[in-house]
Amino acid sequence: MLNFTFKNQTEILFGKGQLSEVSLRLPAKAKVLFLYGGGSIKKNGIYDKVNTALEGADVIEFQGVEPNPEFETLMKAVQVARENDVNFILAVGGGSVIDGAKFIAAAVNFEGDPWDILIKGAAFENPLPVGAVLTLPATGSESNGNSVVNRKETSQKRAFSSETVQPVFAVLDPEFTYSLPPRQVSNGVVDAFVHVIEQYLTYPVNAPLQDRFAEGILQTLVQEGPKALATPEDYDVRANVMWSATMALNGLIGKGVPQDWGTHMIGHELTALHGLDHAVTLAIVLPSLMFVQRDKKQEKILQLGERVFGIKEDDKDKAIDLTIKAVQDFFESMQIKTRLSDYDIEKSAIDGLVENLERNGLTALGEHGDIDLVKAREILTLAA
Repeated sequence: MLNFTFKNQTEILFGKGQLSEVSLRLPAKAKVLFLYGGGSIKKNGIYDKVNTALEGADVIEFQGVEPNPEFETLMKAVQVARENDVNFILAVGGGSVIDGAKFIAAAVNFEGDPWDILIKGAAFENPLPVGAVLTLPATGSESNGNSVVNRKETSQKRAFSSETVQPVFAVLDPEFTYSLPPRQVSNGVVDAFVHVIEQYLTYPVNAPLQDRFAEGILQTLVQEGPKALATPEDYDVRANVMWSATMALNGLIGKGVPQDWGTHMIGHELTALHGLDHAVTLAIVLPSLMFVQRDKKQEKILQLGERVFGIKEDDKDKAIDLTIKAVQDFFESMQIKTRLSDYDIEKSAIDGLVENLERNGLTALGEHGDIDLVKAREILTLAA
């Protein structure tokens, strides 16, 4: 096992009725930026519940954070926060809203162009505290310091990470996920699954506990994910999916082990250039990446196949093929297609994707840094 440090500062408020705890966790004389997305929370009743929970605080609303939050939109929210002397951000939504809140928190007191936080890793000071009310389990953003922001005008999707913008608390009420459209349920389960894979499917370092943690999350998602589509108001199913998605990327399972993240980096270019849902890009890229990297990942692919999908096959090559197919079949069972052609993206588009990887300096991906532009092209061609 590799050396590591681990600290998770987010207080998880899990279960029915936990939203009522929010008022006790706001700063004195709270001036809250209530941040949310397209307005679905006004239709499902969550908006009214949040406003009830915020009674007594000075609340400024900002609506309109997009899936794959846009830099321009977030900068408008930054201006609102500055003009109103906000001292707390409450993000109500999924990973995009929470990611957006983290960027706003970092940018409010930043001198200069806040894009530098994403593009140059610029340091920032005195970020605003963030809280989260999760309505779409997927990214784990509610209990980590990661933020991904899109910028259409430059066709870039960039990220930063800092524990200083990690939510101080997160409300996880499974009932808040009942009204999610099937597409968002599917995306959330697949996103969480691939988060685990990125931290698990590398090479052995004698970290059996981390492996078992990861396999437990993967097994739960494989078993419960399709049920979430079939029985959308099954509290236990929703609770298991929600907690799995949080545990997938709260930092725990990645400690002491190598990590990959090549699938995410390649996938980000599909979102930036073609507007595909984040989880869709992961479902397209991962099976092909597993195939191209099968020799480097052999031991862990075989372990994944046996322990998560119950594949027992003496022929290692056949076992690897069956495991890759099992992953692909799982994505399909979650109603997500796994080919570029399924989304009318031609092979000719691969040139632009590879060029964008090069432009963004993403030329040595994976746990070994050996996914260069040639391999990236091979992965994308195989996924066509």
